[in-house]
Amino acid sequence: MLQIALIGLVALTFSILATPLARRAALRSGVVSVPRARDVHVQPVPLLGGAAIYLGFVAALLLFGDRFYIRELVAILLGATLISLFGFADDRWGLGAPAKLAGQTLAGVVLLLGGTQVQLFPQPWLNWALTLIWVVGITNALNFLDNMDGLSGGVATVAAAYFLLLAAMNEPRQVLVGAMAAALIGACVGFLRYNLNPATIFMGDTGSLFIGFILAALAIKLRFLSNVPLVTWMVPVCVLALPIFDTTLVFVGRLRRGVNPLTTAGKDHLSHRLHALGLTKREAVLSCYLLAGACGLVGVYLTQARPVEAYVVAGVLAAAGVWGIVWLERVCPSGVPVRRGP
Repeated sequence: MLQIALIGLVALTFSILATPLARRAALRSGVVSVPRARDVHVQPVPLLGGAAIYLGFVAALLLFGDRFYIRELVAILLGATLISLFGFADDRWGLGAPAKLAGQTLAGVVLLLGGTQVQLFPQPWLNWALTLIWVVGITNALNFLDNMDGLSGGVATVAAAYFLLLAAMNEPRQVLVGAMAAALIGACVGFLRYNLNPATIFMGDTGSLFIGFILAALAIKLRFLSNVPLVTWMVPVCVLALPIFDTTLVFVGRLRRGVNPLTTAGKDHLSHRLHALGLTKREAVLSCYLLAGACGLVGVYLTQARPVEAYVVAGVLAAAGVWGIVWLERVCPSGVPVRRGP
């Protein structure tokens, strides 16, 4: 536990110190988010906060990580670095959806080559396909979630905290997962010092793609020897249910309105709709934190549940998600509340 605490502290320190430097570099190089119709900020804000998150995460693991897992760690870091570079290119010059998707897929292939993959099916090709779908899906979900001050970094912190808890709960304790989760917590918390509303810096795609990729890898690396795969596959899905819900909400809403969900942006995310329904921006973000925490608790429960209990609880959670989408689409489609008659 001392090693895990040290990794988290080092990542926190690096992130706190590096974020102001990243802000300065972003201003000098012109990597700045200029307000658009879809954005909630009204003044230009520097990007590159993701570079500070990346630096804190990598530095902590390289300095104090366990060398026993070096092969797997190197592959994960290579994939994370690759996807961060694609994110930086998008922040600096702008990339189309196909180029970003290609970068995410390539990073997923690097993960596979390093031995990190889903192990649910007897057919290897099905595991490979599911691994790539999961990595690309969760990476984009965290990228989509980065739409309000402190949201993506805070939800990532909550999810990483649950992964750290789950790694410690399960025997044998999973040192690599715990170390990576602690590093991500420290790096994100250090960045949130500057990113909570009102934010003085954004993580940009450099950061959101990076943390999405790391969370996807952590979910795959977790093993639950105390229960059966028939149940435990749902655990990481529950831990990451909030970004999955947000992405599903956006896709459903945009498809209903006949627009491309990948290339069309808007204020139709969960946080936007909560804000439109009367919450302040900070209250909307904190509400998302609470929802992410509640979903994580369900995931922890599932690790100890029998199959019938697990599917009943997971079914209730899924039904609540469907109800939430239907309700939000009814009362606040496109992020604009429906006005009733007098």
